[in-house]
Amino acid sequence: MYHNLLVGFFIVYIGILTNHVLSKTDSQDVSALNVMYTSLNSPSQLSGWKSSGGDPCGESWKGIKCSGSSVTEIDVSSNNLKDSVPYQLPPNLRHLDLSKNQFSGNVPYSISQMTSLKYLNLGHNQLNGQLTDMFQKLTKLEALDVSKNQLTGDLPHSFGSLSSLKKLYLQNNQFTGSINVLVNLPLEEVDVENNKFSGWVPEELKDIAKTGGNSWSSGPAPPPPPGAKPVKKKKASPPPEENKSSVLNGLVIAISVLGALAVIAILISLISRKRSSASDHFLDEERASHRRAFTPLASQELSHDLPPEPKAYKENKSLNSNTSVDIKPLQRTTSIGLKAPVPPTNHAKSFHDNEFANRLKAGRSTSARATSFYLGELQTATANFATGRLLGTGTTGRVYRAKYPDGKVLAVKKLDSSLFQGGNSDTFSELVANISRIRHTNIAELVGYCSEQGHNILIYEYFRNGSLHEFLHLSDDFSKPLTWNTRIRIALGTARAVEYLHEVCSPSLVHKNIKSSNILLDLELNPHLVDNGLANFHQRTSQNLGVGYNAPECTRPSAYTLKSDVYSFGVVMLELLTGRMPFNSKKPKSEQCLVRWAAPQLHDFDALSKMVDPALRGLYPPKSLSRFADVIALCVQPEPEFRPPMSEVVEALVRLVQRSSMNMKDDLAASRRTEDSDY
Repeated sequence: MYHNLLVGFFIVYIGILTNHVLSKTDSQDVSALNVMYTSLNSPSQLSGWKSSGGDPCGESWKGIKCSGSSVTEIDVSSNNLKDSVPYQLPPNLRHLDLSKNQFSGNVPYSISQMTSLKYLNLGHNQLNGQLTDMFQKLTKLEALDVSKNQLTGDLPHSFGSLSSLKKLYLQNNQFTGSINVLVNLPLEEVDVENNKFSGWVPEELKDIAKTGGNSWSSGPAPPPPPGAKPVKKKKASPPPEENKSSVLNGLVIAISVLGALAVIAILISLISRKRSSASDHFLDEERASHRRAFTPLASQELSHDLPPEPKAYKENKSLNSNTSVDIKPLQRTTSIGLKAPVPPTNHAKSFHDNEFANRLKAGRSTSARATSFYLGELQTATANFATGRLLGTGTTGRVYRAKYPDGKVLAVKKLDSSLFQGGNSDTFSELVANISRIRHTNIAELVGYCSEQGHNILIYEYFRNGSLHEFLHLSDDFSKPLTWNTRIRIALGTARAVEYLHEVCSPSLVHKNIKSSNILLDLELNPHLVDNGLANFHQRTSQNLGVGYNAPECTRPSAYTLKSDVYSFGVVMLELLTGRMPFNSKKPKSEQCLVRWAAPQLHDFDALSKMVDPALRGLYPPKSLSRFADVIALCVQPEPEFRPPMSEVVEALVRLVQRSSMNMKDDLAASRRTEDSDY
């Protein structure tokens, strides 16, 4: 009997121990809730919560529900909670309700990693700023409510990834731009009232959306954007008085059409079999793609040497309005006036026999040349512009990575269709011609273009080392920091690119969007400025061209001048010097704006030495640092008239390079990014 009692006690004890183990919350979730509780100043309303440790799933914390050991639901609505939404939240949430509080600040980026999230309610708070592109992975989200806040800016392109979204509430904010990104979503309820939306309400949303209180355009709407699903309209039934013969004629016609369609389907099937091997090539790559996104990518590898001196370059490379543009002879007219070639019968064969190499060779010839690409081949190379191929989103469109079966890679910029609405039919052809004229060692060269079926696309070479922004601000264990001499070379190359636009091109070109994410680095870490020749389109976009980069006088895109570009370049130099971003809301208020914080200290050597990027570990010549700071101070002067022309900036940096006596091979060995595994 004693034995039986002992066994029974042992079983009960094991049961209790098992329940305790099962109720123990995942440590990552506990840590996230601890941080949330502390950042909210330990509000008494959240009963059961702790600032350190605890077991939310086993101790019944208020508003917390779990599945196993994971926190899957947080509902703390109507609790008068204040301050910013905590940056760290449990990653396995399916339901998050923070509504009807007094939260301020931005929507936390940690939400972007909640791949199981189905319900998100941030409504009735005081959230502000723009919604960033953080929705790509939220494919299970069914309901999103950010109503009654102070959110601004255009809707992010990643809204288009919300493939399960049924309910969307955006009312009573200050959103701008169009709502075309919502067209293809399976929405059942939409409220966008009382914002600053413009354009037209898409036909697909008119029956389900509440749209009052916006600045919609009057008059007939333009054609739907590329990729939009056509609105299905029911065909009117034939009147009863139609005779039987007309019905029979209709049947005969229908049978004939069906027969023709069957033949076409067979032909398409045969062609698709030939292409299947090429399209299958991308499947594994899409699943394995975790590359960071960044703004517009492009173009061409450089020589290993430093660029020539400015005067010599002007003598040999000067560009004027008489520069010829050699656009390849074409055979077929598109909707905007450019000619497009008739596609070959076998697309798979078109890139054999070194056709790809010939195209790039044409792009590097002494006369400006842009080659026409077929839309079909670009769709194949980008896996039909798949989200996994998205490299970045800018003010004028999206950039995708295009990879061909022979291993060649291109950057494909798909321009926003809204940029061409209301313009004449020659807008895109003029754009291609103008960009083709821009040719400089440190400027991304246009390789080709495509204009078919309403798509306007620019094609550049792909830079494997990514952008300067990535090197400075998104470095990881696979990257080595840029050495001081490499930073000077990047500054000089970029300055020469801007000098070319300002003082060699005729008429002068204002870039309007100079920032570290628009400076791409080739294998030798030479800089290439991208987003050139698109300044006129920036005037049509309402979003800020770059927080922290804009000169004080630039309250709107049209206020940009050559001197505004000089200021933006000075901010890039500050990034190279300090390793800091132009604006960082996570810093103390006095340090959030890089220029305001750094400018007063640029002539104080003791303060300057404390500002230097810690990644350099003190490995820089003090005199070189001081002279570099002197150039920055001139560029970021508050008054435009006191900023130097870019030719003087180039000369100052050339002198700095000559004094540095840099060894380029040592530089490259010390500052290099590892090979991409999928290249």
